Amino acid sequence: MTQEDGELDSLVRKRIRALRVAQGWSLAELATRAHLSQSSLSRIENGRRRLALDQLVTLARALDTTLDQLVETAADDIVTSPMIDAAHGLMRWPVKGDPGMSVVRQRMTEPPPDNPARMRAHPGREWLVVLSGTATLMLGHRRFRVEANQAAEFPTMMPHAIGAEGGPCEILGIFDRDARRGHQREGAAPEIRGADG
Repeated sequence: MTQEDGELDSLVRKRIRALRVAQGWSLAELATRAHLSQSSLSRIENGRRRLALDQLVTLARALDTTLDQLVETAADDIVTSPMIDAAHGLMRWPVKGDPGMSVVRQRMTEPPPDNPARMRAHPGREWLVVLSGTATLMLGHRRFRVEANQAAEFPTMMPHAIGAEGGPCEILGIFDRDARRGHQREGAAPEIRGADG
């Protein structure tokens, strides 16, 4: 076994124990869920038993994770630089662990549109937090004031728009795959659309 293999082996064992403890389960509880004996599980966690692929698959399922997540190692590309759309005051980062997700930071200066025809609806969910200033979130016929450090989460099938209230604001949004695609299909460069998008 190489040093790298030994490090991965140790990491997987620590993850199994950490995930078990995080669930609040005893060795006996996880052993029952994974169809293993308690002594086998104890030896796996303590490095006194070889890690077998079939047992790792069973343990991953019992711990509500995947085999990939159980054995993944740190990538070299931990730090990501944003893609910048200066024309729309937008920065976007893909979420590497879930390629369908995007994180977007946008500066807004205009209020949301008053005309409901300019609001959009599409599949997905969006989450946003106001980093500075105050934003107005229009959802259907309702109007929400979202201040700095407050967050909003909503289904995007509801017609929606967001904009600044009383001066510029800065938003950080997280979009699932469907919400991101909905914005792209509508041909909008910014991910969060207000009157200036």
